[in-house]
Amino acid sequence: MRRGAQPRWARWVAVVYVVGFAEGAASHACFVAVGGVHAYRHWPMVSQLLFHALLVLDALAAVWTVRVRPAGPVLGAAVMVADLTANWWGNRVGLARHPLDYLLQPIGLLPFTLFGLFVLATAAPLHRSFRRAGRPGSRTSPPGEQFEDVTPR
Repeated sequence: MRRGAQPRWARWVAVVYVVGFAEGAASHACFVAVGGVHAYRHWPMVSQLLFHALLVLDALAAVWTVRVRPAGPVLGAAVMVADLTANWWGNRVGLARHPLDYLLQPIGLLPFTLFGLFVLATAAPLHRSFRRAGRPGSRTSPPGEQFEDVTPR
């Protein structure tokens, strides 16, 4: 599978995925570097475990997307569903009291939610594009992989 075999839209979507998930992994790495195991101690235990796991899962989604693996967009969508759920649930009280304080910030819930919606809207088409690129004889497969080897062995 090659990146060059992807249509232009898929390459741009993949770039957004990689930047977003790399930023997520870096953000979680910073939180853990500063706060250690207790970096998320004010969150429910399930969210704490998820946020620690996201250090690896965000990075894995970015790497699989760079490597044009069909599992990359699927993992990315699953990660975003879990992460958005945990963040909106954990911030529900503050959102109810002061929604603009939580939503109208350059770094926070709104841009994070927009990225999540982008991932959820594009995961299936990107997954299909990645799968198509790996099939021999497909329109988007790399040169040299268009015909199957039928030489008897």
